[in-house]
Amino acid sequence: MPTIRPPEHRYVPPEGMLELTAEQAGLFAEPTRNEIVTLVTERPASIKELAVALGKPKGSVGHHVKVLEDAGLIRVVATRKVRAITEKFYGRVARTYVFPDLDEKGDMPSILSEAIGEMREPRKEESGYFTLRHARIDERRLEEFAARLTALAEEYAAQERSGTTVYGLLLGLYPTDRPSLPATGEDER
Repeated sequence: MPTIRPPEHRYVPPEGMLELTAEQAGLFAEPTRNEIVTLVTERPASIKELAVALGKPKGSVGHHVKVLEDAGLIRVVATRKVRAITEKFYGRVARTYVFPDLDEKGDMPSILSEAIGEMREPRKEESGYFTLRHARIDERRLEEFAARLTALAEEYAAQERSGTTVYGLLLGLYPTDRPSLPATGEDER
């Protein structure tokens, strides 16, 4: 196999979405695996680079990389000869991973648990933003909003690296049992 240098430019995962199976989504519950998938969004990374970034032993990171690769969540995107060894660089297989709505027990999706777990108070030079809205809409409009939110999330993730803080973005549309006022005579016209 010829030597391929890692790209000098910013790595952009392939266009498209990967709808995760429950088994694949479950792999994100392990924090190291989740961090690996997040890190290789920025650029292809070797096991050594991932180990340094995570502050973990190469053997442990290598195990998690193998699990993610076997599950089809990351893949080798470049290689480089370092003396007599071929160093592999891993990247995502899709730009967006779509998580199943609920786990088998109907519990909160792990993506929400992750977001809640990593949130912290903004420091003096930082800010954050939250909003929660509800609307009674039909499925056709729901699909339109989902497509727009997906495009926004992909635009956000494709930003050039800058600043000193990593910010999270959590978007979702979900059914609720919230009450709704009945239609009025004007609504029916």
